[in-house]
Amino acid sequence: MSEGPSVGILVGSESDRERMEGATKLLDEAGVGYEFEVRSAHRTPDAVAEYSRSARERGLRVLICGAGLSAALPGAVAAQTDLPVIGVPLRSSLSVLDGLDALLAIAQMPPGVPVAAVGVDNARNAAALALRILSL
Repeated sequence: MSEGPSVGILVGSESDRERMEGATKLLDEAGVGYEFEVRSAHRTPDAVAEYSRSARERGLRVLICGAGLSAALPGAVAAQTDLPVIGVPLRSSLSVLDGLDALLAIAQMPPGVPVAAVGVDNARNAAALALRILSL
């Protein structure tokens, strides 16, 4: 494996960290390095853009973004990088659709801004997909 992290994991809020543990555990099991950052597409958009634009230079090869409600983070990241982006729709107590709103937001990217989507609250599958991408 490479010395630095290959996968970047982003969430919009510290409260999302625990729900992304499926991804971090699987990457740990596989011996793949990752970095975990909290950057909000709405509260810190410049930080999201900077992180996304510099990801390849830092050696990252795949980005995983956990997001709930409007789930803008995966699309905001994909708009700023050519790396593969995997969106993890997260349930929220504020959602009237129990995570379906986040899933639809992630799946409905405009042409030219691809984002892969896994199941609601399924961060482990995001890591599994990242591992498959890294194996290519």
